[in-house]
Amino acid sequence: MKRFLTAMAFAVLVLPQVARATDIPMNTIVLGGLDKVGARVNTVTGKVGEPLTFGTLEIVARTCVTHPPEETPESAAFLEIYQVGEGGKQKDKVFSGWMFASSPALSALDHPVYDVWVLRCENSAASKAR
Repeated sequence: MKRFLTAMAFAVLVLPQVARATDIPMNTIVLGGLDKVGARVNTVTGKVGEPLTFGTLEIVARTCVTHPPEETPESAAFLEIYQVGEGGKQKDKVFSGWMFASSPALSALDHPVYDVWVLRCENSAASKAR
């Protein structure tokens, strides 16, 4: 029942915002990552469509969008996250879906060692200026 209510809240509150015509596609994603074992928080930045590595995870952002400045601030990304086995030969998909910067718990990675969340989407020119 809890999953059903969460799915319904997601459908009512978030899905209408995902496919907005005003969303601006960006080419760089900035993620936050927590290693629960080492208690370390890291920032991971990379290009959309290219694999990023965080610990034993491989993260691929398929798309990253943000709202225009005149709207409520929001960044959203469609992520695929894989657990990479020893030697890098085996990859198991552990997450596939949308993550939202303003609501990281809405669609979260469920992993025993790592937490990953979207911080923002930006263009590569903006990311070089930081």
